[in-house]
Amino acid sequence: MDVSEYLRRHIRTVPDWPAAGVQFRDITPLLQNPRVFRVLVDAFVHRYMDPALRPDLVAGLDARGFILGSVVAYELGLGFVPIRKKGKLPFTTVEETYELEYGSATVELHTDAVQAGQKVLLIDDLIATGGTMMAGRRLLEKLGGTVIEGAAIVDLPELGGSQRLKTSGLQLFTLVDFAGH
Repeated sequence: MDVSEYLRRHIRTVPDWPAAGVQFRDITPLLQNPRVFRVLVDAFVHRYMDPALRPDLVAGLDARGFILGSVVAYELGLGFVPIRKKGKLPFTTVEETYELEYGSATVELHTDAVQAGQKVLLIDDLIATGGTMMAGRRLLEKLGGTVIEGAAIVDLPELGGSQRLKTSGLQLFTLVDFAGH
């Protein structure tokens, strides 16, 4: 079975959402079907069981990165760290602001979430412009962590995020790309 093609068939495309001309890639069907969800999770877990790629910790980006990241961490027997939108974490935090298409956003991480020298896998559902993943990486590195790889279900290469992240030196792993909307 070609895992990438199998998963692609279960990603719903919603035209003109949230704005006209946008082809929204909805991953919720991947999560709703237990067999498809298992294939998705296993694709990541099997990759990161390899001793050469094995992290010490998994970090997930708010909010869909929490779904996948926490399950992958559990299956690998690792801890999970949430990188949240500003104002959602109750303890002392570090923050990173990044640019969006229209404005900016800020994400935060607890100051005790990562120990210096820990190898971290950073997970999100989708790479578009790469801003969120880049901000998450900078947060983890502020605390002394090393992001060994950025992982996502979907890459939208035409938006330039994956190339931007690779140019910055971040290794990427994605399962499905939607080149050419």
